[in-house]
Amino acid sequence: MSDQLQQLENEVIARAAAVTSLDDLEALRTEVLGRKGGRLSLVMAGLAKMPPAERAAFGRLANDAKSRIESALADARSRLENAAVEGSLARTYDVTLTAGPPRTGSVHILRRTLDDVVAFFRSRGFAIVTGPEVETEYYNFEALNIPADHPAREGLDTFYLDPGTLLRAHTSPVQMRTMEAYPPPIAILAPGKCYRRDSLDARHSFQFHQIEGLQVDRGITFGHLKGFVSDLCRHLYGENRRTRFRPSYFPFTEPSAEVDVSCGVCDGNGCRTCGGSGWLEMGGSGMVHPNVLRMAKYDPEIFTGWAFGLGVERIAMVRHGIDDIRLFVENDPAFLEQFA
Repeated sequence: MSDQLQQLENEVIARAAAVTSLDDLEALRTEVLGRKGGRLSLVMAGLAKMPPAERAAFGRLANDAKSRIESALADARSRLENAAVEGSLARTYDVTLTAGPPRTGSVHILRRTLDDVVAFFRSRGFAIVTGPEVETEYYNFEALNIPADHPAREGLDTFYLDPGTLLRAHTSPVQMRTMEAYPPPIAILAPGKCYRRDSLDARHSFQFHQIEGLQVDRGITFGHLKGFVSDLCRHLYGENRRTRFRPSYFPFTEPSAEVDVSCGVCDGNGCRTCGGSGWLEMGGSGMVHPNVLRMAKYDPEIFTGWAFGLGVERIAMVRHGIDDIRLFVENDPAFLEQFA
């Protein structure tokens, strides 16, 4: 048995010195030192058949042999790992080769869309105003003629914070804050983030961007609203795009209308993009409700106004044929570089 042990030790030391890969070294370690079926274990199994007087001496020989085998395997691993490092350090590179074009950043597509809308309004004399994203219930609801029992005030739709505060559901509160701060006439654009308790899917998000247009003056009519929104849609989508106004209801406008723009894919003839209707919904609009004007201390017998709200994501999706709102926040370079 001692001869078998010595022969195994000599064989393993020789093979460890000659091994050329870490995989082969691991295979050798398993073959010799494996708990089940390892060759050293098989030799040690003969210990039970030896005379009791010889077992202690053989056990010491076996432990010494195992230590030398483990040392040889460790030396082999160190040799192979050092060789790998030295090979990596010895690698050379041709620094004279022409480098590829660098990947540069660009303005995000939503920011570009918003900047385009802002430029349109500024060119027509509108002021750009902003307001807080954490709003009071008063400015988000009551000031906009939304009573306490309105469905929009349920917790299923709104992110409520401390009592009386919430994450604004639209940028309309900026209208009231502006009318409280300035006498008529006023003409403003209110861009910003909004929050609603929507499930995230291809068409909806719990956070989105909105633009809110408002003009209040003497003699403002629904015709002014239609002309302005139609002009904006032609600016955003092209001179050949058509708009239509469908009767609707909003608590803060009367009369109210949904704004649609003709589908750019089928030119209004009907396709999958527009669901066969030939039209794409853009947002809501209408004449400012007299109750809202009264809340702002404006006399509705003297002043009238129009207002509308459009989603910036919706504008960008229609302009560029994007079919999933989640692409705007996933920051995929392949997607963003299309609009650089």
